[in-house]
Amino acid sequence: MIDLSTDYVGLKLKNPLVPSASPLSKDLDSALRLEDAGAGALVMYSLFEEQLRAEEAMTDRFLLHADLGHGEADGFLPDHGPFQSSLDQYLEHLRLLKQRLEIPVIASLNGVSLSGWVELGKEMQRAGADALELNVYYVAAEAIHAGAAVEARYVSLLTELRGVVNLPIIMKLSPFFSSLPHFVTQLEQAGARGVALFNRFMQADIDLGQSPQDRLRMVDQLHLSTPDEALLRMRWIAILRGRTPLTLAATGGVHGYEEVMKLLLAGADVVHMASCLLQHGPGRLSEILRDMETWMSEREYQSVAQLKGSMSQQHLPDPGAVERASYIRVIDSFKPPAGVWR
Repeated sequence: MIDLSTDYVGLKLKNPLVPSASPLSKDLDSALRLEDAGAGALVMYSLFEEQLRAEEAMTDRFLLHADLGHGEADGFLPDHGPFQSSLDQYLEHLRLLKQRLEIPVIASLNGVSLSGWVELGKEMQRAGADALELNVYYVAAEAIHAGAAVEARYVSLLTELRGVVNLPIIMKLSPFFSSLPHFVTQLEQAGARGVALFNRFMQADIDLGQSPQDRLRMVDQLHLSTPDEALLRMRWIAILRGRTPLTLAATGGVHGYEEVMKLLLAGADVVHMASCLLQHGPGRLSEILRDMETWMSEREYQSVAQLKGSMSQQHLPDPGAVERASYIRVIDSFKPPAGVWR
């Protein structure tokens, strides 16, 4: 019997496959189906800072100040009944998932400012979350924002939250930091228990229109991941493995057992999945688990722990294989199809 268990920020998981933050966790039935299919843990959908701010502003405008300038109307305001905010709904759903699921449930916060994070983290801890994932989606679009200042923003958020919650905290990072190993060390010192590599930013697109009369406009589109995206995660996890004691989670581009095995060999402790589950349903989890066991059995691996990190940079005969040398070799290896450049 192959042992697929792994450690995730101190949580013992039966296997490393973890559905990441997505709409799938908003529905209890979907969450139960993911657990039945073999998920090792579940990351809840993200609670967005902007959503809460907009909700607070709307509530203040329409419920608290509806009678401004019209004192005689105060007695005629309708009774709206109890108002359930997005935070209330999130916490209620978190409690429900904890009641019904046996696997760990990780709450997810998405925002950029210090305000509110502390209280939100405390509420999620009280609701029973097993860990917190901080998804700091920040685009440094102003020239005055230096790289060090951007990193300091992340560290400040983590430090504030670490001061009031005892839960393990995972920082979900983008691939756009100039010195990732140094930054990860900063996060470790500030109290993170893990990092998730990498966040997939949704990119704006330009609608060119169907005819010259159509107005050009910027549009938002959802593009699901592709397996090629896992390569960037694999490279940086291979570099970080052995340089930090933090749990390493790979997220983005995982569609089959091939990506899972490569990421584990590089040094990932867990592998997050979303796009392939949205496309194929929870049964895809079971298929990948079966394929993992087949691959490991054929190569006589007894456990995930045995193979994890065996292809990280520290174990490679040529450490440059995940650095600049690989870039040069790949460029030099290209040969155009016959007859294209004659």
